[in-house]
Amino acid sequence: MSVVLEAVNLTKTYQQYTALRELSLSIHAGEIFCLLGQNGAGKTTTINLFLGFLEASGGKALIKGVEVTPNSSAAKQMIAYIPEVVQLYGNLSGLENLDFFSRLAGFTYSSVALAAFLNKAGLQTEAHNKRLAAYSKGMRQKVGIAIALSKNADVIFMDEPTSGLDPKATAEFTAICKELAADGKTIFMATHDIFNAVNVGTRIGIMKQGSLVHTVSTSGISAIELQQLYLETI
Repeated sequence: MSVVLEAVNLTKTYQQYTALRELSLSIHAGEIFCLLGQNGAGKTTTINLFLGFLEASGGKALIKGVEVTPNSSAAKQMIAYIPEVVQLYGNLSGLENLDFFSRLAGFTYSSVALAAFLNKAGLQTEAHNKRLAAYSKGMRQKVGIAIALSKNADVIFMDEPTSGLDPKATAEFTAICKELAADGKTIFMATHDIFNAVNVGTRIGIMKQGSLVHTVSTSGISAIELQQLYLETI
C-alpha cells in the first residue's frame, strides 16, 4: 500500500523547549494509527504540524508526498480534522451544518447526497433536521465525520475522539472508523484510551517527552500488554 502520511525528522521547538523531537513515521492508506502519551508528550503538536496549524522547526510533514506548511493549500485539500470538541453551529441542524461546511470547502451537494453522508457517518435519519444544540457529543462527531466525507478527504485527523463518550457511542465510533479505513481512508488519532486504541487501531505509537518511543501492531498485542508497555514507558 502507498504511504499517505510521512514524518521525516519532524521537530518543533519553542525557545528552550522541544515539543516534538525528530519524529520519523510512515502511515499507509487504510491504516488507523493511534498515538498514545501523557499530556504534553507531543501528540497534539504532531497533529497540528500535519494540519499546517504550526510551522516545523526542522524536518518535514508530508501528505501523499506533498510537504505541509502553514500555506500549503494542496496538502490541506487532502485532509479533514475532528477535534475533541467538534465546533458546529448549534442553531443549525445536522444537515444544515454539513451543507454549510461542505460549501465552505468548495463542494455543493443535494439534500439527498448530504443525507447519505450523514447516514454513512452513522447519524440516525430522524436526527438530520434537529438543531445541533440538542445533539450529544457522539452525534456531533458523526456530523464531523460526515463533513470529512463530503470533503473527500484522504486523511482524517482526530484528537481524543472517544473522550466523554459512553461505551455504546464508543463502539459505534469504532465501527465507523473501521468502515472508513476499509474504504481506503487513513485515520491518525491522538488518544488516551488504551483499550479503544487496541480495538480500533492497526498500529499504535507511544510518545514520551516529544519522542516516539514505541510503535506496535495491534495484531500482536493485547490491551493488557499495551497498558503494561504504556505504563513502563511513561
